[in-house]
Amino acid sequence: MFFFKKSLDLPTPDTALPGRPQPIPTSARHVVNGHALKGPYPEGYETAIFALGCFWGAERKFWRTPGVWVTAVGYINGITPNPTYEETCTGMTGHAEAVLVVYDPARVSYDELLRLFWESHDPTQGMRQGNDVGTTYRSGIYVTSPEQRAAAEASKTAYDAALKAKGFPPITTEIVDAPTFYFAEDYHQQYLARNPNGYCGLGGTGVSCPIGTGVNA
Repeated sequence: MFFFKKSLDLPTPDTALPGRPQPIPTSARHVVNGHALKGPYPEGYETAIFALGCFWGAERKFWRTPGVWVTAVGYINGITPNPTYEETCTGMTGHAEAVLVVYDPARVSYDELLRLFWESHDPTQGMRQGNDVGTTYRSGIYVTSPEQRAAAEASKTAYDAALKAKGFPPITTEIVDAPTFYFAEDYHQQYLARNPNGYCGLGGTGVSCPIGTGVNA
């Protein structure tokens, strides 16, 4: 979304922007399906969080997936509390642009979501995604359970091997326990539903990920 030169180094607690104690205002409901953005979510549903570049196009990838109940965009794995979009764009909050995905595991498996994640971007680019350059566009999986971590790590190993066989460099995706997810401002939520001709800079590698072919019972 922004093309000027940015630092590719993450800030430290001493250099990060201070932020604010209260969350920024955001939407209550999903523009496409009307479901509650922040819950409560249906019993038995699970949450996954991914970063794969500009969150406008990334969110659309997931809300179109059968079995996904609701999606939201926000900021994750940074230092500044309750950051604004303008603050994250400076690179001085430490956050990545991310998508929160609430899904029915009886209809779509976490492995299938991982496969969509890997195949929807190039996870070998470090602090960028295509023309979108900066720490906010890094690739990441933010796991919410030991089972998710095991699946994420296994998928990374499998896809790394598939990419290397095609001449790609190693995957740079971070896999960490999910820290606080800060919901982004209203106008970012389901941005490409509000603006069908809006910018989407995502592009995959063209290499298939050898996971995610089944659905949980």
